[in-house]
Amino acid sequence: MKIELNRINKDFHFQGTGATKIAVNIDGSSEIGGKDAGARPMELVLMGLGSCSAIDIVQILKKQKQTLLDFKIKIEAERENKIPAVFKTIHVNFHFTGELDKNKVEKAIELSFNKYCSVTAMLNKTAKINYSFSIN
Repeated sequence: MKIELNRINKDFHFQGTGATKIAVNIDGSSEIGGKDAGARPMELVLMGLGSCSAIDIVQILKKQKQTLLDFKIKIEAERENKIPAVFKTIHVNFHFTGELDKNKVEKAIELSFNKYCSVTAMLNKTAKINYSFSIN
């Protein structure tokens, strides 16, 4: 896997691309001189966690012949109060809409968190990760 980061301005705004060549904007906070022109690096880590798990869950629910109409994820995290400020707790809240069996949804989440999601496996080394979910 390879990515490329290109500096966009004289401060902290970068565009990152990977194999797909789709640009992702990254920037520092305004407190350090950034222009709020992109996501913060640690936000991207949480987005990686959510999207990695989301892909697993969608694949599993499709195999289980579940009807998923909508799917949203909200993640809240707390970081250490020291440098480096790694995540110490992460809570992932999944919101599903569709004709879904609660037990199958929970099994899909557990499989993602405990077996398939590489991002979860990495973050588990420094953070306590838990989750909740609802089905509408």
